[in-house]
Amino acid sequence: MNSTEDKQVARTIELNDGTRMPVLGLGTWKSHLLRTSTQGAVETAIAAGYRHIDTAYSYSNEVDIGKALCSKMQQGIIRRQDMFIVSKLWGTHHAPEDIPICLNKSLSDLQLDYLDLYLVHFPVGLKGMEALQASGKVKSIGVSNFSILQLERLLALCRVPPAVNQVELHPYLVQTDMIEFCKSKNIALTAHSPFGSPGRPPELFRGDTDPHKLLEDPVVADIAKKHRHSPAQVLLRYHVQQGISVIPKSDKPHHILENTKIFDFSLTEEDMRALRGLDRGWRADMIEELKSHPYYPFV
Repeated sequence: MNSTEDKQVARTIELNDGTRMPVLGLGTWKSHLLRTSTQGAVETAIAAGYRHIDTAYSYSNEVDIGKALCSKMQQGIIRRQDMFIVSKLWGTHHAPEDIPICLNKSLSDLQLDYLDLYLVHFPVGLKGMEALQASGKVKSIGVSNFSILQLERLLALCRVPPAVNQVELHPYLVQTDMIEFCKSKNIALTAHSPFGSPGRPPELFRGDTDPHKLLEDPVVADIAKKHRHSPAQVLLRYHVQQGISVIPKSDKPHHILENTKIFDFSLTEEDMRALRGLDRGWRADMIEELKSHPYYPFV
């Protein structure tokens, strides 16, 4: 693929049910703990051109996101159909009778009639999710943090295959097998923690976390310098150039804007090889209390 074609990477991904998802979104995990309000961050993101917002029932920020969406719609800046809103079913609501309760709570807080994508937050199952599409309250269903083995088990049982698997992906955790598997099954990937989760609260760090500063890695820095872009932009481009959507989180307006400027340059094959060469199987998102689970560490 030549450089011109590279720069013209698609701004949206077509899911296996025909829905189109923007490749760049705003992640909002833990944003309710930041000094800058979630509402302000989402309003800034929409003004900067974001049309994909990722949240979850467990993030405790859907009310603020709903206020931001409502404000921008009332101002005429966006219409509902312009936005791609993602939320997630938390593990406390996997009983079939509880799924609509969790969904309706998210919809109420977000001030929306439907979600564009509803994910199972952690590997429990997709049972009960399939009926949501027929209700019109959910356009697409998917999963989050599922391993290949869990996806295989799910695909053998489900009637509606997941449209998306949202997992941790970055050059320190390349997950080539996951990328190839999902491509073979027509399941889109969304990369969370694309910078290695540098803003993760200290209490959620493992002992070996601090030394792994992906944004400061010399290889990333050299590629960024060559392309006259920031390390963050290089890491985001790394994903979208592979056809993977990505949801960086930031509460800083200049970073939110900077993260949109990833469509005016392309990484060379040499750049991509160098970034993949950083793979060390390192995860920011580890759940220590689940170490005894037979499928740990999931993805």
